[in-house]
Amino acid sequence: MIKQFLKLEWKAFFRSPTFQVNLFLKILMGLGVLYMVFVFAAMGIGVYFGLTEMEMEPLETVNKYIIYYLAFDLVLRYFIQKMPIINIKPFLLLPLKKSRIVNVALGKTAGYYFNWLPAFFLIPFSIILVMNGYELTGVLAWHIGIMALIYINNFINIFLNNVTVVVLFIAALFAISGGLHYKGYFDITNYTKPFFHGMYASPWMAIIPVLILCSVAYSAFLYFKKRIFLDSGLSEKIDIATTDNMAWLDRFGKLSTFLKNDIKLLMRNKRSKKTVFISVLFLFYGLLFFTGAVKTYDGVFWRMFAAIFVTGGFLFSFGQFVPSWDSSYYPLMMTQNISYKEYLKSKWLLMVLATMVSTILCIPYLYFGWEVLAAIVAGSIFNMGINTHLVLLGGAFIKTPIDLTSGKKAFGDKNSFNLKVLLISLPKMFGPMALYAIGHYTWGPVWGFVLVAIVGCVGFAFRDIVFNMIIKIYKKEKYKTLQAYKQAN
Repeated sequence: MIKQFLKLEWKAFFRSPTFQVNLFLKILMGLGVLYMVFVFAAMGIGVYFGLTEMEMEPLETVNKYIIYYLAFDLVLRYFIQKMPIINIKPFLLLPLKKSRIVNVALGKTAGYYFNWLPAFFLIPFSIILVMNGYELTGVLAWHIGIMALIYINNFINIFLNNVTVVVLFIAALFAISGGLHYKGYFDITNYTKPFFHGMYASPWMAIIPVLILCSVAYSAFLYFKKRIFLDSGLSEKIDIATTDNMAWLDRFGKLSTFLKNDIKLLMRNKRSKKTVFISVLFLFYGLLFFTGAVKTYDGVFWRMFAAIFVTGGFLFSFGQFVPSWDSSYYPLMMTQNISYKEYLKSKWLLMVLATMVSTILCIPYLYFGWEVLAAIVAGSIFNMGINTHLVLLGGAFIKTPIDLTSGKKAFGDKNSFNLKVLLISLPKMFGPMALYAIGHYTWGPVWGFVLVAIVGCVGFAFRDIVFNMIIKIYKKEKYKTLQAYKQAN
């Protein structure tokens, strides 16, 4: 039976209408995984000797901070790792046991790279520990226990599906704990380290995470088995609709109809709600660059890079999927007397308003100096004047229908990748840095910010001309987009 499921997966891959893109991305992802394998293996070897040179006990130090990795792993899985879903409905009509279908679906998660990638750190690190006098039994028990905890995260992620509040609480809890630890007020590792190190000192303790893993895996099995019915777990949920006239948007004239539709979309659907949440997370992205916490990013040019992201979180997460947000009724829209210009202007205006709000929320970054705030303001103007047009242009070539009822793939979809979108994306990120460098080395740091802002203002001035160019591309790609939205895969 497992062989049959794998054969069906293989056929689905090769018969997909996006086979060429899928194949290229599989190769690209394979190269990326190989790179991450190399990085983790290098860390597994280097951490021991690095900590030894710093006169820190390697195993105890790793056990001290591993709680933060597990928390980060759990939160990251929620946004990136896909649920173990196969095309279940057709199998319900066949003489197959539901337990076997569930086992195959859950078994697919075992091979996910989130689970086995840490082994490339743990295996060389464990070998080096044994070679340097650590007890084999203790190291082996510790290794098994840590891997069990990682797989526990894998199954917990299943229960956390669409429970964003819990994930936010976990993220906030460990972010606050990390801050208190850094400032020296409270160290959560004082309570977690004894357990992790205890799996080495007392190997029997490794049985605890293994038993928890078995319990969580069995609970996940029962969870899915109870919901593998067409009238319950596999049925579409129907929410009670609420009305909100949003009369305050009427000031925008014809654009108000589209704006109201987009705002309701953001408020009511799982995928769009998660996009808004990601946009909020982008506001804190500057802490990596402006605080000097990461020495690699401690530079004037990286400030401009960060400014683009902290003010353009919504721009990038929402704007890049125009018009895919409307994929479910896009064919109907194309049969109506709807102006492309009004449709795109409404998306543009929504992104501009969101960027302005993000800029206001970033004012507290003034604490790190006036240059930081200047970079944020200049980056915001560039986002509104240039990057809004670029994301709309890129949207013409992204033909991936979006399932608004699903919270997964909030960071994007593999079918969204193509060379044209990649080329359009490069100026969005590196254009402001290049402009700042020109102004910085020619007239001085202040003129670097001024030059970035001036180019953004030029984008505003030529908005109508740029819109007409983008509209021509949308019309040219119209029928390809409609055909793509009809594809089941």
